[in-house]
Amino acid sequence: MTERPAPAQHVLAQVADGVGIITLNRPEKLNALTEEMVDAIGRTLTTWQDDDAVQIVALHGAGERGFCAGGDIKVFYESITQDRHGDFLRFLSREFEVDQQIALYPKPVVAFMDGLCMGGGVGLAAHAAVRIATPRSRIGMPEVRIGYSPDVGGTHLLGRAPGRMGEHLALTAAAMGAADAIDAGFADFCMQEDGLDQLLASLPDLMGLSSPEVASALEVLHGVAPPAATRTLTPGRTWIDVAYSGETVADILVVLDQTPVQAAREAAAEIRKHSPLSLETALQAVRAARDDAFLPSAFTRELRIAEFLMDHPDLPEGIRAQVIDKDRTPRWNPADVREIDREAVAAAIQPPG
Repeated sequence: MTERPAPAQHVLAQVADGVGIITLNRPEKLNALTEEMVDAIGRTLTTWQDDDAVQIVALHGAGERGFCAGGDIKVFYESITQDRHGDFLRFLSREFEVDQQIALYPKPVVAFMDGLCMGGGVGLAAHAAVRIATPRSRIGMPEVRIGYSPDVGGTHLLGRAPGRMGEHLALTAAAMGAADAIDAGFADFCMQEDGLDQLLASLPDLMGLSSPEVASALEVLHGVAPPAATRTLTPGRTWIDVAYSGETVADILVVLDQTPVQAAREAAAEIRKHSPLSLETALQAVRAARDDAFLPSAFTRELRIAEFLMDHPDLPEGIRAQVIDKDRTPRWNPADVREIDREAVAAAIQPPG
């Protein structure tokens, strides 16, 4: 077995019996991604792509708390508040490049999404050929909580979710358990959280199989029924599909308020906590991604949106309230979804010409 650690040991890469294993190794920070980590993953994948000693790639996170909490938000905050927007955009561009590299990788990539898998973690794992959830997985795109919008190809994934499930997930920032993640298309099957060693041990026997064949074999070998408690979205699809068909966030809130279902009222209350600008941007971005159904287009659009939102006060304010000061009382501007400049949002989603 050979090891090729990235600087600071935050990404470990090793090869054993034809399996390349990439470990996010920053458990004290819930494996939050830095630019160096993303670049190390990309360089490792490039090296292994033409290496016959690697037939299958496995991706997992160190520690028991989660696969990856997303990007390192405090670093982003410094870039934005110190007027170093180019640093943030450079990181995002490289991150999206690696996410797409995983999506197009010529060898099966198996992602083990145990525990927390948010934002940037979804970008790494949910574009892989084989996506495995566990009973304790919490998978989601919570960006509207900090004045941002789903990225890392998340709008593409949300746009592909059944019905209006994608809009619901984007606007509420809800985390999915294993069953919901499978139903929404973010995961392929569920296995026990303590089964990583057995999973890795079985991969050498699957070398030479296609990605769908690897996925099927692993589900047969290790799959378990996801806990019933982790399925909350599918039973509510009727009211979700009706409520989230509104043209704007304001329209959606009107229907949610009128829906005689407790979950609808809870969704409306959750949405009202988030940045109105981010909400409207996320809604239209998910719908644009659904319309073109092309992952590279989603990445391009998400980078434009990031540049757009960095020029507005909600992003630094959201990070301040949720991550820096943790007072959980962001002061959004504007504070009402009915006051959003929809033309500006539309221009960010789809520039004129």
